[in-house]
Amino acid sequence: MIRVLLAEDMSMVRGALMALLAYEEDLEVVADVERGDQVVPTALEVRPDVAVLDIDLPGLDGLRAAAELHEKLPGCRTLVLTGLVRPAHLRAALSARALGFLGKDAPARELAAAIRKVAAGERVVDPELALAALDTRENPLTPRESEVLRLAALGDSVSEIAARLFVSTGTARNHLAAAVAKTGGRGRVDAIRIAEEMGWLPAVGPDRSR
Repeated sequence: MIRVLLAEDMSMVRGALMALLAYEEDLEVVADVERGDQVVPTALEVRPDVAVLDIDLPGLDGLRAAAELHEKLPGCRTLVLTGLVRPAHLRAALSARALGFLGKDAPARELAAAIRKVAAGERVVDPELALAALDTRENPLTPRESEVLRLAALGDSVSEIAARLFVSTGTARNHLAAAVAKTGGRGRVDAIRIAEEMGWLPAVGPDRSR
């Protein structure tokens, strides 16, 4: 019997996943949590074989929870689920020592099979996503350009960005223009969209993570 810990903040999705896994005779969900900061304490208590983690969790995101889980309970393997598949998330998941990475739209049979493979120490990654990650170009933005674009994504004006970063308005405007040019966007909004899809921006807050 493979013991599974399930972490998903949306109760309806969590319930659906638990119901699907209940049909698998060799899988048992021994705990379910709705926050990322509950993953490690719960895992240390119930000792699952596999932790299935949503990538977007409150308190602590699934990637950081996976990294912490690997450090505190290395015998527990991790499978990361995401509703918004981005190549940058795949690279981050692998860096967090997750063995599996799947979209939430994967068929139930595929999820169950992935859990079994991860429990056996095998890596499971959607082939199309893996190819997309290989084709993704490196982040062309400097740390300052990324930060300026992040603040713009939050709705800050150029003057507000300048004040936050303690630079002149002209300098902030130049950084923003450089970021737009490097992403290949048609303007600020398009540049933000491209950078977010490519995983080039720092986290912009819990309301923008999905």
